[in-house]
Amino acid sequence: MKNKTVHLGLFTSFSDYLYLFSGVIIAAVATATFYTPARITGGGAIGVGAIFYFLFGFDQGVVMLITNFFLFLIGIKFFGLKYGLRALVGSTLLSFCVSIIGAYTGYRGVLDYSSDVNILLSAIFGGVLMGTGIGLVLKSGCNTGGTDIIAQVVAAFTPFAFGTVQFVCNAVIVVTGGIVTGIEQMFFSIIAMFCSSQVVNFVITGFNTNLAKACFIFSDYHLPEISERVMTELHRSGTVLHGTGIYTAKTRSFMLVVVPNNQLQPLTKIINTEDPKAFVIVTPAYEVMGKGFAQLKKVADKKS
Repeated sequence: MKNKTVHLGLFTSFSDYLYLFSGVIIAAVATATFYTPARITGGGAIGVGAIFYFLFGFDQGVVMLITNFFLFLIGIKFFGLKYGLRALVGSTLLSFCVSIIGAYTGYRGVLDYSSDVNILLSAIFGGVLMGTGIGLVLKSGCNTGGTDIIAQVVAAFTPFAFGTVQFVCNAVIVVTGGIVTGIEQMFFSIIAMFCSSQVVNFVITGFNTNLAKACFIFSDYHLPEISERVMTELHRSGTVLHGTGIYTAKTRSFMLVVVPNNQLQPLTKIINTEDPKAFVIVTPAYEVMGKGFAQLKKVADKKS
């Protein structure tokens, strides 16, 4: 009987390495030169490290490493070795980068923090950098540990949703940080976390993904002409579907066409030329795979 081996390859392409290393450096810069000098707590292990730094002077990166190590063991127990290794790689690199940058700068930052305006700037700009860094790390297939692991474990074994548990965990950390640093700093921390969460979503869904638009085209008499021009001018295909109107109870046809973002305007012009009275619905398509777009196998291999 042959022994089976477990494939633990964490990366499938050079871009994964690029995302990981650039992401941890950007997040570490946000932590050591914007968050901590402005006494902004943040959430997750970064927030825990900040609290211990403010209270006892412990190096923030070291506290993050210790915190994430215990969470790493929890991740392995509940989600397997590969998941745990992804969390360990991302969180360890981030911790080391925070310690190195913090030691070099003395956690002094780049602004004069005697002004509340500069603290606000640190919350906003630091949040943007943090969201960019964490988003890039997530795109590499790794993560930075922290409350994500706790939230996933609780969500897996309780009725509570992942987002709810994560919010509660981060809220506890931010409120604790507010007790240590003051209520004003807590509000700045909330601003920073909001900016970070928005940028994370943008990086994951909008950066280097195969964004496109799905267009539903309703035309009473001109679908054949529109279809022909879509194929000959845009070199795209589509699908003609059939439905029943709620008000008229009549069967009518409509067409679904998926085009890259840069072809949305030419498609709109084609529709308007052939049938100015057409009804069109345009929705974002986060990622499109298959003929004419990204190769399905390539995307599937990367996401696996």
